[in-house]
Amino acid sequence: MFVSIVRRVLALVPVLFVISVVTFLLMHSVPGSPFQAEDKPLPPQIKANLEAFYGLDEPLVTQYLRYMGNALRGDLGPSYLDRSRTVNDIIARHLPTSALLGVLGLGVAILIGVPLGVISAVRQNSWVDHLGMLLAVGGVSVPAMTLGPLLIWAVALKADLLPVARWGTWQHAVLPAITLGLGHAAILARLTRASMLQVVHADFIRTARSKGLAERKVVAKHALRNALIPVVTVIGPLFAALVTGSMVVEEIFAIPGLGSYFVDSVSSRDYPVIMGTTLLYSLVLVIANLVVDIAYTFIDPRIRLGDA
Repeated sequence: MFVSIVRRVLALVPVLFVISVVTFLLMHSVPGSPFQAEDKPLPPQIKANLEAFYGLDEPLVTQYLRYMGNALRGDLGPSYLDRSRTVNDIIARHLPTSALLGVLGLGVAILIGVPLGVISAVRQNSWVDHLGMLLAVGGVSVPAMTLGPLLIWAVALKADLLPVARWGTWQHAVLPAITLGLGHAAILARLTRASMLQVVHADFIRTARSKGLAERKVVAKHALRNALIPVVTVIGPLFAALVTGSMVVEEIFAIPGLGSYFVDSVSSRDYPVIMGTTLLYSLVLVIANLVVDIAYTFIDPRIRLGDA
């Protein structure tokens, strides 16, 4: 397994390289300059001096090689929008908040979605199944930008049970985590149900039941374990997306996470923040996929890492 893991890690290098090149070219293909604000344009000479100071007047190949050379040494460069801070400072300060929110949202998705899918599959075509799938369809259909304000109105303003927004105590995390996790819980519920329905009618499940095993043991030990592979496949990229920042939820609840900085960096053409955030997300994503591949071997010993 160790050799397979090393091979997978080495295979991540060209993936990250391609992502960095594509992101870099897309950024610089957008018309405009990071130092040319529409509401307050700078004089041409000052704009040219700033671009020369940050090396933006050099050929793209030179800019890319210099940036990647610094990035490989751990230096992601300064922020053009907030020139008193570096990208490293921004990530170090705001990523933990986004990561905590993402982990809480993922926890909500797993704790609600997987059990709901299992119960719906075990009680197929019953009122429990219909109700569970109705809730799942509702969760998929209602986006976070709608669910968040609804929860704020109902729970925070009307019932006065939780804070409206901001970030600090555990009470502040409840509504954002629910908003972030419910939609993904609905997806996991539908996927778990479909996967469980394929497994519960398999021959080995009928064999387990014929041996007199309790239904709870058949479902938990045999059916669920084999049905988890598609679910784990989805959880890997989902983890990377949630942990690196959910822009919509952070904006709704005024959470000082990394997502809001990424949105601002795109609108202001803050190239270093865009590159740094994209590379961070890509790194977390490929690592999450590697962890998923390793998890396959524990869920189903018949799967080898080289085949995952």
